[in-house]
Amino acid sequence: MNFKRRAVAAAAVLAVAGAGVVTVQATAEATQPERRPRPAACPDLTVSKGWYGTNRARLQRMIDTYGHCGPRHDKGGAKPVATFDWDNTVIKNDIGDATMFWLLRHGKIRTPRHGDWRTTSRYLTAPAARALTAACPATGTTLPTHRNTACADEILSVYAEGTTTAGRTAFDGFDHRRMEPQYAWLAQLTRGWTTRQVERFTAAARTQNLAAPVGTEQRVGTGKVTGWVRYYDQQRDLIRTLKKAGFDVYIVSASPEPVAEVWSRSVGIDARHTLGIRNVSDHGRLTAHLQGCGTVEDGDDSMITYIDGKRCWINQEIFGVRGAAAEKVQPAARRQVFAAGDSDTDVSFLRDATGLRLALNRNKSELMCRAYENGDGRWLVNPMFIEPKGRQAAPYPCASTGYTERDGGQGPVRRSDGSVIPDQKDTVFGASTASPAPQD
Repeated sequence: MNFKRRAVAAAAVLAVAGAGVVTVQATAEATQPERRPRPAACPDLTVSKGWYGTNRARLQRMIDTYGHCGPRHDKGGAKPVATFDWDNTVIKNDIGDATMFWLLRHGKIRTPRHGDWRTTSRYLTAPAARALTAACPATGTTLPTHRNTACADEILSVYAEGTTTAGRTAFDGFDHRRMEPQYAWLAQLTRGWTTRQVERFTAAARTQNLAAPVGTEQRVGTGKVTGWVRYYDQQRDLIRTLKKAGFDVYIVSASPEPVAEVWSRSVGIDARHTLGIRNVSDHGRLTAHLQGCGTVEDGDDSMITYIDGKRCWINQEIFGVRGAAAEKVQPAARRQVFAAGDSDTDVSFLRDATGLRLALNRNKSELMCRAYENGDGRWLVNPMFIEPKGRQAAPYPCASTGYTERDGGQGPVRRSDGSVIPDQKDTVFGASTASPAPQD
């Protein structure tokens, strides 16, 4: 199967450079304050392998500048904030996928309320609901997807492809800048379980995926899917160093929050610093409805931590901005200093970062258009640390179709002043070397 969020198996990376980035980095260096001697106690990044060009040095300079050793440290004031996406940013592969695959393999998805699949998502189409009803008869409290391969196949197709197994569109009518119903559906399919139970399921999936050799596939229904995950050593090191320097570090994921919390603990991020899709609860059990942000009320189910929704949740939960203002770009003093991501789903909160923005290159058009254009010199581009993408032959279509409109249409990627970003060549890409070992 060709899954929408499926990552290809692989190996650790040494970046291969393109000459065009040198000018960008030189411009960015000019925006940095003059460097001062560093006290010996200032924390250092320790992992050098895998960083492209001067990226590691520039990250260290940012830490030295805004951390407790630096000239911009606000003594007695608020800590500088750093925000990271999770999937394919801090780890290789996708924890939402890993959890969904585990739920299907172990028969842990509840039968929809009243047997009606439309209660699992306001955006589920009638053809998708009919297909799910036909494949998954409501004969018990949970669906026997561990042995009913037709049911597992149908759920997996709707989740991973956004279509039924017959090719019919599974979701429609949503705002493509604040909602991805496929991602939200995983959270909604945890309906009926407690948060603690979902955490246990996630922990089991995590153990399995970290122990599996790189390249492992597992069977779900009649198909094979990715069966392994690895943490990036470089991002663990970066998060550790940021925290030691006095940064407030947050994970902002488009996976369910209990799922993200289980995984983020191993990089030293607690539940309070982990943001994800939040279910509305009823007497301790999760419902198929979602908590809202900004002007979106709980149960409206129309915004998750996705593109502009990530901005809203960061503003609301980290900076305390409420109501309509949470959906808007805030003044610099109420924004994160650093942000890291790998996809168009991260582009809004990355743009909000005032210091540096790290884009891991997964050939995602809008993100790479903005990162390569690098209008203010604060973008860093790095190949993925495991199984990096090779060079994309054609330029990114920034001037024509690189931007996803709210209705799902495509248009040009624009700067803040409305001008169009020209097409950009792919210049920072990687080559595979040795495979990483299993992890704890």
